[in-house]
Amino acid sequence: MSSKEKKNLDMDRRDPQDVNIHLQVEFDDVLAEPEGAHSIDCIWRCSYRCYECWKNCWYRTLTLLCGCCIAAMWGCHFAEMAFCHVWCCTPHLKSYIMDIKIVREINTACYDACLGTCCSACGNFLSRVRVQQN
Repeated sequence: MSSKEKKNLDMDRRDPQDVNIHLQVEFDDVLAEPEGAHSIDCIWRCSYRCYECWKNCWYRTLTLLCGCCIAAMWGCHFAEMAFCHVWCCTPHLKSYIMDIKIVREINTACYDACLGTCCSACGNFLSRVRVQQN
């Protein structure tokens, strides 16, 4: 591992940004017996052990079989997205903004030429109106 990986990779807290805070898979998040409906204590304990054992074993098996491949796929996907944004989307957006500024200036000039004269005339006419209260 590189020194950067050691520095950034926290093996105890693997979701430091709380990306999967919504994912609640602990026994008491999934199974709960309300008051008045309790199973036998040994069954509840055994259920807890079975749940934890199978959840952990199956999760670890799936990550063993698929984790690296899926991580590689997502790495490629996000690299492709970054590439597209850096080399395509952002330059295209900058070009569009530059083009729109020209269109805006042309529209402003047209509005000033067509409506500016009328608005100035109306403004001059109305500026001479005096309102008096009795």
